[in-house]
Amino acid sequence: MPELTPREASSPLASGRRNRLAAGPDVLFVYGTLQFDAVLEALLGRIPSRTPASAPGWRAAALEGRLYPGLVPAPTASAPGLLLTDLSKAEWAILDAFEDARYNLGQVTLSSGDRGWAYLWPDGEVRPEDWDAEHFAALHLEAYAARCARIAERLVAEGLDAVG
Repeated sequence: MPELTPREASSPLASGRRNRLAAGPDVLFVYGTLQFDAVLEALLGRIPSRTPASAPGWRAAALEGRLYPGLVPAPTASAPGLLLTDLSKAEWAILDAFEDARYNLGQVTLSSGDRGWAYLWPDGEVRPEDWDAEHFAALHLEAYAARCARIAERLVAEGLDAVG
């Protein structure tokens, strides 16, 4: 899959939800709730290897009525996050099923010059302010991680753990 520029990613793309993982993504750039150990542990049962990263030309935008952000084009910004580097196919399947169906999976160029896959928010419901990770952690992380654990149990029961 070719790399999406911020402008291309902002247009509605057919995400091919059922086929989002067909391109064989390898490393995942996370910029929202998946940065938190409690969320990763709840969803995957472990904390994958990760390194700090940022995506110039993008921002983690607050979304109307949602606790999690969307990665949207922002020419003068740079979204901070983490690069998850050792996800198994089964873990990719769990994270892909967990992500909102509106997200598009595409590649972004990181400040290191490397590329990483990220879940990109196509459009709509984007607030003018950036998502506040500290606010999320203080007010919502505990309940959100508990919800993620319940989601993971359901995904495993549906057989997503048998992938790859």
